[in-house]
Amino acid sequence: MANKKGNGNFIAVLTMIFLFGMISFVTNLAAPIGNIWKMQPQIAGSNALGMMGNMMNFLAYAFMGIPAGNMLSKYGYKKTALIAIAVGFIGVFIQFLSGVIAGFPANFIVYLLGAFISGFSVCMLNTVVNPMLKLLGGARSNQYIQIGGSFNSLMGTITPMLVGSLIGTLTAQSVIADVNPVLFIAMAVFALAFVILLFVPISDPEQVADSAHAESPMKYRHFIYGVIAIFLYVGVEVGIPGTLNFYLSDPQSGAGMDPSIAVRIAGFVAGTYWFLMLIGRLVSSLISGKVSSKVQLTCVSCVAIILMLCAMFISPSHKASMPAFTGSGFEMVNVPLSALLLVLCGLCTSVMWGTIFDLAVEGLGAATNKASGIFMAMVVGGGIVPLFQNWIADKVGYMPSYWVLVCSLFFIFFFAVAGSKVKKAA
Repeated sequence: MANKKGNGNFIAVLTMIFLFGMISFVTNLAAPIGNIWKMQPQIAGSNALGMMGNMMNFLAYAFMGIPAGNMLSKYGYKKTALIAIAVGFIGVFIQFLSGVIAGFPANFIVYLLGAFISGFSVCMLNTVVNPMLKLLGGARSNQYIQIGGSFNSLMGTITPMLVGSLIGTLTAQSVIADVNPVLFIAMAVFALAFVILLFVPISDPEQVADSAHAESPMKYRHFIYGVIAIFLYVGVEVGIPGTLNFYLSDPQSGAGMDPSIAVRIAGFVAGTYWFLMLIGRLVSSLISGKVSSKVQLTCVSCVAIILMLCAMFISPSHKASMPAFTGSGFEMVNVPLSALLLVLCGLCTSVMWGTIFDLAVEGLGAATNKASGIFMAMVVGGGIVPLFQNWIADKVGYMPSYWVLVCSLFFIFFFAVAGSKVKKAA
């Protein structure tokens, strides 16, 4: 019996790690698929409308962040995970249907609905996967969580590369059906995960403390600043590669990319950003015991500001070489130096979530659980900030739009230096 339970736990852990990856896989579909929508004649190249799928995906967090925590308490880990997986399958299937339905705006509305429903799934999975890995892993839980986080970053790296390769040359005739293989993969993983998890026995842990009567974390000023910082951070994390993908793919952007391969290259450049986030997380896991969250956040926010300002003011004529898939094979390609500088920001953003959360919940005690729900709702910043940035891009250009993210980083820097000091609000 013990061996069967051990095997069951291993399968469940493996399933959770794959779901950890699906969180990133589904989330990172939105920006590269937005390239297809912005090329439709009715949208006429609007970056803001191209980013609407991403907006709907993250908007779901505002509605589902706190309820997802309540579901976890009411239904337990397994039922919440099964519901999340089922919702994810439905959301991706609806996005697939948007490629079947003919005629704008009906197909675009269906796509946005699918992105919104997928956002519900990703929010619930974010709420349940970490505690499930902790429950299933026992003494090795932290190792499993780190593996899950690494797989999450890996999928974030692969997704824009894969979508860019499938789209090929971006034209007004590009359609969602071009990326159907990616959607089929997502649905297959969700279906398989549902079946596996359905038959794996998982018992919820007994509650060791009742935090229902804990005071509101909003009574703490440093937590309020932390909430703002996490809202802006997720916007920065998503806005950097999302807008960069649009910039490199757009033949009118001044990036000077060959239109026949620009989308593929843009996908690989954006994917490199997520790969550097993976590297940054691994490095942070090695130094976090020796370097405080305050020092880490101060340093990376400062470096990110410098990199982004340099990217904004360097001429597109200055080039750098990066590896990419051009359609015929992998090779080093020339991209604007600004693209490389923005990609390097991935090393900085990789550690921001954990450090902001750590500083924001310092001294909250029993109110930490409530704080976690509020934090999850603030992930909506990953939709609102990039949408606003791309609205600015439509008005004044891609590089000036990064002022939105620079201002966000300055607030994060303020939070690290002064705003994180533990103090109750007046």
